[in-house]
Amino acid sequence: MKVLYFAWLRQRVGCDQEEVTPPASVTTVAALIDWLKTRSARHAEALKDSSVVRVAVNQEYARPGDSVGPNDEIALFPPVTGGSA
Repeated sequence: MKVLYFAWLRQRVGCDQEEVTPPASVTTVAALIDWLKTRSARHAEALKDSSVVRVAVNQEYARPGDSVGPNDEIALFPPVTGGSA
């Protein structure tokens, strides 16, 4: 599984992407984030408030209960705002 980190998440985790192999029990977005928090103190700090982390699975926005699999690309990023009226 490829995990991509964007914006301040990249800075806090200390890398822009990593290949990970979570346990077979990690089958949802929420479970993946919980597991990622255990990878290091930096991961735990960056992901401590999952309400401010948005997720895309294979370039599609995903919710906490959505499925993830070993061949997926997961992107983690802060909420996106902006644009003009």
